[in-house]
Amino acid sequence: MRDERRPTLTDVARRAGVSKSLVSIVMRDEPGAGAETRRRVLEAAEALGYQPDSRARLLRSGRSRLLGVVFGLQHPFHADLVTGLYTAARETGYELALSAVTPERDEPEAITSLLRDRCEALILLGPRSTAAVLARLAARRPVVVLARSVRDAAVDVVRTADARGLHLAVDHLAGLGHRAIAHIDGGRAPGAADRRRGYRDAMRRHGLSDRMTILPGGLTESDGAAAARTLLTDRPTAVTVFNDRCATGVLDVLTRAGVGVPGEISVVGYDDSSLARLAHVDLTTVAQDVPSMTRLAVARATDRLEGAPVARREVVVPPRLVVRGTTGPAYPG
Repeated sequence: MRDERRPTLTDVARRAGVSKSLVSIVMRDEPGAGAETRRRVLEAAEALGYQPDSRARLLRSGRSRLLGVVFGLQHPFHADLVTGLYTAARETGYELALSAVTPERDEPEAITSLLRDRCEALILLGPRSTAAVLARLAARRPVVVLARSVRDAAVDVVRTADARGLHLAVDHLAGLGHRAIAHIDGGRAPGAADRRRGYRDAMRRHGLSDRMTILPGGLTESDGAAAARTLLTDRPTAVTVFNDRCATGVLDVLTRAGVGVPGEISVVGYDDSSLARLAHVDLTTVAQDVPSMTRLAVARATDRLEGAPVARREVVVPPRLVVRGTTGPAYPG
């Protein structure tokens, strides 16, 4: 049977005919080994498929250099953020450890798992924990909250200007001649309150206070579908939706009911997640600047760990509108 055991320093030393300490010197690229010895050790390591265990070496030094990331497995936008975090962390010398929140694994369990893995700082994507809980956590490790506001000076925050995002959406729809513009809400989800406020502010600014309609929604397609069925009984000409995933539920119900999008109702999502960019969805949406947000989150975590000065606790990143195929001029009927 083939030996699947991972090669060790001892295996490399035996094959190269040198001591284990000499192999360690070569692997750490430190002085103390001659050119011929280095050549033999490196050839032996390559032949055996030996890879230095950098994680173990870091742990022996008292450092893990791990940034723990808690994310929601069911949120397409969180997948985009995780991708951006990997890109941002690549040049820092730190690595990411991921811990998912699932229907059967809650946020406290996901966080505890990362603490057990000796993560040096935590980056939490849209966490649901209270500000008090997050502040207690920040007393143990640097904590950066991404994509949610937290009113506590102990917690670093990188988020989008969510109210501004709804200003962009309503301005776009009003510019297309829409007056009956509804909003499907995100309930108690992170960012929902700011998006509600942005919707109301923009509608008032356009003189549409008497046309405001806020419908209960949520994070998922089923939440959007339930809201859309309500829309069908008192149909607006346009709707802004809490997030892209909820918006796809809206689109599905409208399509099944034979309501043309954007011919009869225009729909605007939020996040510009990978879901919105699918060709058959082609959703007009408010984009959060994922590269900037993730770069800032990683920088804030590493700055805290390295003792670098931090000017502001909260960094707010402006959104932008991405116009695709689900918005058009107001339906004349």
